Amino acid sequence: MSDPSIYSPGEIARSFLAGIDRSAGDSMTHLKLQKLLYYAQAWALVWLKRPLFDEDFQAWAHGPVLESVFHTYKHYQWDAIPAPRDAPLLDPETFAHIGSILSVYGDFSAKHLEAMTHREDPWKDARGSLGPEERSNAVIPKEGMLEFYSGLDSETDGEE
Repeated sequence: MSDPSIYSPGEIARSFLAGIDRSAGDSMTHLKLQKLLYYAQAWALVWLKRPLFDEDFQAWAHGPVLESVFHTYKHYQWDAIPAPRDAPLLDPETFAHIGSILSVYGDFSAKHLEAMTHREDPWKDARGSLGPEERSNAVIPKEGMLEFYSGLDSETDGEE
């Protein structure tokens, strides 16, 4: 594919919601969805050499958040989000990428994923000296995500 598509955050979110195995009892809360979107974007920057979507994450108290996705699903609060009526049609590379993210991160709880993002530089750098529960809409720059996760990727390259 010569010019891969940039999707909306909502399309990628619906792809995650459609991709979980509900017959096995899997479910997705808003908190977990936000973290999966974050890791999908981070690793797309590294592995696909492009963003999945243009919107930037903000460094909220519970980790990285896409404001548009927050407003779409906030009424579910801590409850599981139901399956979408339709799953977006993604290009094969993006579809495979979403599957990879689900296979690596999908079994972690929302709180575990939140704790992971809290230990990583992109979120910490965007938060600066803010306290753990202080509100923030500071942007987590894509460049910082690319730099940090590229470093993690190069650390694991030698482990194979």
